[in-house]
Amino acid sequence: MVSLNPPVCDFGWKARDFNLPGVDGKHYTLDSVRGEKGLLVMFICNHCPYVKSIRERIVRDTLELKRYGINSIAIMSNDPSEYAEDSFEHMKEVAQVFNYPFPYVMDETQQIAKDYGAVCTPDFFGFNASLELQYRGRLDASRKDIVPDAPRDLFEAMVMVANTGKGPAEQIPSMGCSIKWKNEI
Repeated sequence: MVSLNPPVCDFGWKARDFNLPGVDGKHYTLDSVRGEKGLLVMFICNHCPYVKSIRERIVRDTLELKRYGINSIAIMSNDPSEYAEDSFEHMKEVAQVFNYPFPYVMDETQQIAKDYGAVCTPDFFGFNASLELQYRGRLDASRKDIVPDAPRDLFEAMVMVANTGKGPAEQIPSMGCSIKWKNEI
């Protein structure tokens, strides 16, 4: 397992469109998931210990962000032949067990992860109402272990985006497992 940090936020970078199958049997596009005030695009998976340690907080924060007009989507781009736990069937199970309040979709070709420049799970991309990137940082100070009363970096940043259209100038990158690319040696 390789641990990586994504690059810093490229403010104003425009969200790329997608059309991906969700675990609920529907297909989702950028326009179908965007919120009135913005969109949080999360690259996650099922097997990564970093993602496993924050699933409950992701659910909490995405539910609260809906009240601010920020919708969310989770994209799984790993090659499931490397990690069976990341299969579409397991995605359905995880979404159900954790009651994901957002679409959980599969990027089977991995093109969307490449289009976004995603490098790890979790990798968070917070967009404003104009779908311009305003946040690319961590969920909070926790890594694989919960830090009590940790400031909610992602949540606070996305509330700022909802209220002002802009994200914080200072952002701390997320940390997680590398995306498992197909044909990677």
